[in-house]
Amino acid sequence: MTTHRRYCQHWEDALIACTLEDMVLLYHRPSGQTHMVISPVPEILATLRDGAALTAGEVHAALAEQYDLGAPEEAAAGIAAHLDELTALGLVAIA
Repeated sequence: MTTHRRYCQHWEDALIACTLEDMVLLYHRPSGQTHMVISPVPEILATLRDGAALTAGEVHAALAEQYDLGAPEEAAAGIAAHLDELTALGLVAIA
């Protein structure tokens, strides 16, 4: 994990979200693919809205203000792993 890597969304309207109970369907316009995700992915993506380019630590800090994430080291590592997975899927970009 690179702690200084910044993550962002490609553009504001690249994702269309539809919530179905505990699951969120994300339609990624550029790829035409739909992804099924659960928490904390929608919350992570929400922190990257409005042109934000944040490190995994900054995403963790933003989420920790709103949610009880448990042990900080484990939560931060989990968020970093999710960001790397979202980058690999093309849902998030490295700024």
